[in-house]
Amino acid sequence: MKIERKEYQEYVKSHAKRSPMLKNAVLAFLIGGFICTFGQLLFALYSLFADEEAAKTLSTVTLIFLTALLTGIGVFDEIAKNAGAGTLVPITGFANAVVSPAIDNKAEGTVLGIGSKMFIVAGPVIVYGTLASAIWGVVYYLINYCF
Repeated sequence: MKIERKEYQEYVKSHAKRSPMLKNAVLAFLIGGFICTFGQLLFALYSLFADEEAAKTLSTVTLIFLTALLTGIGVFDEIAKNAGAGTLVPITGFANAVVSPAIDNKAEGTVLGIGSKMFIVAGPVIVYGTLASAIWGVVYYLINYCF
């Protein structure tokens, strides 16, 4: 028995569980807001002991470290199940994207597992982010030079 693509899509749609969009949006907002607020509190704390640039760096590094640690012990994934997109606040989402594949592939060894898979998700972000910033730098230079 062969099912046509359209029939299969209708079957899946009729049996798929609807997402509670309002609940998901509220949780994403609250958890994402908490992460940002926590980062701001870290910045304020570090500002008491260091200059502004050092405080920015320290708060960012602390968020990356905590996300990597929580991902490593399986807590961040549980938070992400409830918070969804709220955990994708750029710095925590990036840290999770680097650590998760490394953990998943550790059985393949240090070099071929952890080392090669660590940037499988984050690698394209780094490459295209760097490329976009270089292109924007040239455009910015040309705009300022010509005008």
